[in-house]
Amino acid sequence: MKAAADLYTDKMSLQAIADALSLNPIKVRKLLITAGVYESDIAERVKHCFYKYIETQSYKDAVLSTASELKLSKASVTSYLPYKKGVYFPGTTSTEKISVGAERQRRYRATKKLRATPTEEQLWEVVLMYQKVRFKTYSGLPFSYEIRKGRSGEYTKELWIDRRENSKSLAWSSVLLALGNVKEVGAVVDRPKALGDIRGITYIYGMFYRFGLIDIPEMAKERRRKRVAGGDSENGK
Repeated sequence: MKAAADLYTDKMSLQAIADALSLNPIKVRKLLITAGVYESDIAERVKHCFYKYIETQSYKDAVLSTASELKLSKASVTSYLPYKKGVYFPGTTSTEKISVGAERQRRYRATKKLRATPTEEQLWEVVLMYQKVRFKTYSGLPFSYEIRKGRSGEYTKELWIDRRENSKSLAWSSVLLALGNVKEVGAVVDRPKALGDIRGITYIYGMFYRFGLIDIPEMAKERRRKRVAGGDSENGK
């Protein structure tokens, strides 16, 4: 699965990956679905339909119900589902359980969706995926964040910013306020306060740039490059 996901990240076709791994393309696709990196309209329809039925039915019955609703064969439905020993919906799987290539592909697809449809739901999905990834503020200072779970096991709507030795909390409501102030996806935003006088906006600004929701002035980019050259390295933005 890791090998298939890494090859798929390199934009090889299913047939090319199948040839490289001595597998058939359908098995390759199933491996990629299990890894959480393959997407298509039919795969999404099968996933959501199956998820609806698996909550109240056995695996076999859920497959049959999905096949009936979508007018597909049982074999077609199972070919678009993850392997049973894996996870049903890898989009929510922790990054520790997937390969680096699969993780990168998953983030790329999520941010692409966010830029096309900048909704709260899409932003939350991306924010979850980027936990513990290094970002930079407008001035080039590095930081990361994590989202903790409450007693119920669900994520709380609060981001804990790890700024070297200091940790601060960032409310999800503040992130949404800033999102509402993004006038045009990908447009240059001169400074953090241009997104609003919001608590923690310096961190939100860095996150939005990394997600592709905004661009930053060339002056800020040059400042980042100088910090990298000076030893404060970071992969990506």
